Amino acid sequence: MATMRLQVAPWVFFPGAVLIMLVVAFGASSPEQAALWFNGTKLWIVEHLGWLFNASVSGFLVFVLAIAFTRYGHIRLGPDDSRPEFGYPTWFAMLFSAGMGIGLMFFSVAEPMYHLQAPPIGVGRTDAAARLALGVTFYHWGLHAWAVYVLLGLALAYFAFRKSLPLSVRSVLHPLLGERIHGRTGDLVDLLAVFGTVFGLATSLGLGARQINAGLTYLFDLPNTVGVQVTIISLVTCAATLSLVSGMNRGIRRLSELNVLLASVLLAFVFVLGPTGHILAKLPRDVLSYGKQIVGAFTFGDRMGSDEWQASWSVFYWAWWIAWAPFVGTFVARISRGRTIREFVLGVLLVPTLVTMVWLLVFGETAMFMQRHGEADIVAAVNENNAVAIYHVLEHLPAAHLMSGLAVVAVTLFFVTSSDSGSFVVDMLASGGHPDPPLWQRLFWALTEGAVAIVLLLAGGLGALQSAAIATGLPFCVVLLVTCVSLVRSLRTTGGAFEGIPQPAQPSGGPASAVAQDASAASEAAAASES
Repeated sequence: MATMRLQVAPWVFFPGAVLIMLVVAFGASSPEQAALWFNGTKLWIVEHLGWLFNASVSGFLVFVLAIAFTRYGHIRLGPDDSRPEFGYPTWFAMLFSAGMGIGLMFFSVAEPMYHLQAPPIGVGRTDAAARLALGVTFYHWGLHAWAVYVLLGLALAYFAFRKSLPLSVRSVLHPLLGERIHGRTGDLVDLLAVFGTVFGLATSLGLGARQINAGLTYLFDLPNTVGVQVTIISLVTCAATLSLVSGMNRGIRRLSELNVLLASVLLAFVFVLGPTGHILAKLPRDVLSYGKQIVGAFTFGDRMGSDEWQASWSVFYWAWWIAWAPFVGTFVARISRGRTIREFVLGVLLVPTLVTMVWLLVFGETAMFMQRHGEADIVAAVNENNAVAIYHVLEHLPAAHLMSGLAVVAVTLFFVTSSDSGSFVVDMLASGGHPDPPLWQRLFWALTEGAVAIVLLLAGGLGALQSAAIATGLPFCVVLLVTCVSLVRSLRTTGGAFEGIPQPAQPSGGPASAVAQDASAASEAAAASES
């Protein structure tokens, strides 16, 4: 029997695997103690360092826009004669699919309802609360979120394609650390990226399991329990593992394209058969409310609400996006070779934000219309089980069971492709940027992500998931702050001059979808077209 080939960065793979397994063992053996520890850690970070998350994400947004409109904006992410591998439609489709599938399905109804009944300021269930609800939701899912991805994706693409360094997080610190990025310091940076990605993915997998369970309960009266959710995570992890074993990259790609199609059908269905006039009428109000949130963020007006509110919402989101940054940043970098810095920043920042806002507007305003016009008590449904919120909206529209079934399938496919592609990206990080690490290593990380998600559910459900995202996002927030300094230093000292060996342009790929793009992007080293 052939021996297993080992292709790892030893000081990333083994410490990362051991520490993550220790967390899993702790949570599995002492779930109550783990829940107390997770919650205590979250509250301590919010109380003492919440300001760091709030200030950092606003700073990232200013930074990437400033870089785009400086004299460096014309620099290409690759040789001077390189051109983009993908046309705009394919590129934009892949950008949007990269980062927010499961979370957007989960929170698009639940979050506006929470802000309607318990706004960060003021009295709930009033006109003022309704005006604030979508603005706060846009704020958490809009420009600030995508600025985190833009920052790391830009730095990775610049140093990999312009400076011919490995497509690994450690490379973004080369101007500050020099050759030490290939030593223990670089290992530590990649280790933080592994932690952030594993726990960020586990958070999304936990949310997805809860929402799939809620949909199955609605459709088939299946019990809605942690035990069922653990079973769902196990089954989906097995499905992702089988896709890795069989090498069905094209199959996963087709499933992801189907997922995008199903999500588009669902969106169009709710818009056309829901309160279309109300949605369009509230659009200017919600956009204005979002603008006020952005202004407030830059005047520290974001610091509204209690520490508990901050922990549950703003700080949680910033930490979640930061924890996801290595995963999504690597993917976005790989599909953007040949674009200019200005084109990259504006494309990655604006287009996915606009699509996300459309989704949130349609589902959020539909839910608020039903709530405030007495058609359904969506708030009560959210309070009972926030994972079931989207199904209660669909229940009051035509073809409720058909659309609910479609939503369950869409979440499940997001779930499978996220686990599949996420394990590939984590293994790349743990193998020093190796473009094609051995299959058994990918399987190990796929199983590890599932185990972490299960333990977090057992150790406190959504609260533990949020705590894990906040705790793992904190150290990587520091890495991103240092990345800003490193990128500026490189641009100033070299003027962005190309320092690598020109490579032939890659052929453009067909329209690609969802997170399956991440798997191909991680495995094919910016070659063929593909969260």
